[in-house]
Amino acid sequence: MKRSQLSIKTIVAIGIGSAVFAILGRFAVIPTGVPNTNFDTSYGFLALMAIVFGPIAGGLIGLIGHALKDAIFYGTPWWSWVVVSGIVGFLIGLASKKINIEAGRFSVKNIILFNVIQIVVQAIGWFVIAPSLDIFIYAEPANKVYLQGLVAGGLNMAVVAVLGTLLLSIYAKSRSQSGSLTKDV
Repeated sequence: MKRSQLSIKTIVAIGIGSAVFAILGRFAVIPTGVPNTNFDTSYGFLALMAIVFGPIAGGLIGLIGHALKDAIFYGTPWWSWVVVSGIVGFLIGLASKKINIEAGRFSVKNIILFNVIQIVVQAIGWFVIAPSLDIFIYAEPANKVYLQGLVAGGLNMAVVAVLGTLLLSIYAKSRSQSGSLTKDV
């Protein structure tokens, strides 16, 4: 039985990606007016890393990055949302098998597929799982946490649709297209 191992490149990406996620999650956010809920650019970056490095890296970057951000800047992780960040990164990373970004192409079909996947994944994560875990773990009031989940999820979907798509398009253009005469050095 062959045992899957993470490459050094992927392990480094997880470390750097987690740090960047935490920094973006603290300094590149806009408050929404809903308590503890921000317009957060880190999810566009998470989507890029998940597509480029796959589901394990995406999941770990979301999980570690969110836990680091909460621990450093707020004193303790809010585990229900940390877990959902990991789930979102992992599930978006599964799309990397359908979207071969390393081939240097990010077609309209790929953009639509990517965005359908990220919207479904984030809807499940932020509209259902995060609020339910808030109620189960922290005994938070349902009306508060479902509102937070709706606002955070909707904003994260928009951020990933715009920023994630833009980052992936730029990344794809930086790769040599398969079948081209140029070679990666």
